[in-house]
Amino acid sequence: MNPNTEYERFTQEIYRQLGQATRVNAADVQHNVKLEGRSGQKHQIDVYWEYEKDGKTHRVAIECKNYSRRISLEKVCAFKGVLDDLYGVSGIMVSKVGFQKGAKKYAQQYGISLKELRSPQYGETIIGEVENHFHIEMRHTLFLIDEDWAAKINLNLQRYREFYASFDFTNADYWKTADYLPLETKDHIIRDAQGNRISSLDELEKQIPDHPTDDFPFVFKFDDAYLESRHFGPVKIREVKYTYEVEDETKTIALDAGSLVKAILKDAQSNETDFVALD
Repeated sequence: MNPNTEYERFTQEIYRQLGQATRVNAADVQHNVKLEGRSGQKHQIDVYWEYEKDGKTHRVAIECKNYSRRISLEKVCAFKGVLDDLYGVSGIMVSKVGFQKGAKKYAQQYGISLKELRSPQYGETIIGEVENHFHIEMRHTLFLIDEDWAAKINLNLQRYREFYASFDFTNADYWKTADYLPLETKDHIIRDAQGNRISSLDELEKQIPDHPTDDFPFVFKFDDAYLESRHFGPVKIREVKYTYEVEDETKTIALDAGSLVKAILKDAQSNETDFVALD
C-alpha cells in the first residue's frame, strides 16, 4: 500500500476509535471521500467524519500530510480554500512531524485544528515512575589457602583466581589478586591432616554476629586444618575469614504504556497530548 494511503487509513482508524470513545452518535469515519462545494467543484477529502452531538450534526474534513518535514503555511492556506468552498464543514489537518510557526498562527486565526498524529516512539509513552529501595546484607565466607601446600600438589591458585574473576566482571580485578578465596565444600567439617575433626564452619559462625559490627571481618587462624572441597578434594587452609557487605540501592523503574498505546495525538496549538489505546 502507498505510504500516504497507509497514513490516511491510520488516521481514519484513530478517529473512528476516538468517536467510539467519546460516545458521540457517529456514522462510520470514511476514507477518500468526494465532497461537492459551492462552486460545483468536487474536492477529494482524505478522511471524512460526520457525527451528532447535542442534537447537532458536525461535519469534519481531515487532511492527512505524511511528510518528513513540518507542514508549511501554504499547505494550510490551500486546505482553508477547500473548506471555504464546502457547506458547514470544519477542518482538521494531521501531520507526523508538526507544523511551521506561520502555519499554526494562520490555522488558529481561521479555526482549523492542527494535530500531530503518529505511532509512539521509544520513551514517549512513559506514564509514571516507581522507586524501589533495596537494602541487602550479605555475609561471605572466604578461605586463605596454604600456598606452599598448593604448590606441592600442583594446585594453581592463580588459575583459580582467574576462574572467579571471569564470573564476576564487576570485581574481576579484586579476584585476580585476592588472598582469600571461596571454596565449595562437601561438608562443613574442619579436619587435621590425619582426618580428625577440629571444628566446623557452623561452630565458627556461632561466634560471629548476624549483622555487621565494627569487629568485622572475623578471622579464625589454623596451623593444621583441611576442608573437603567438591573440586579439589582436601584443601589445606590457614584462615577462615567472614566478611559482611551492606548495599543500599535505589532503582527507578519507568512505567511505559507503549504496549497498550496505538497512537499519540497531540494538538499542535495547545500541546495537549492524548494516548490512543489499542482496541
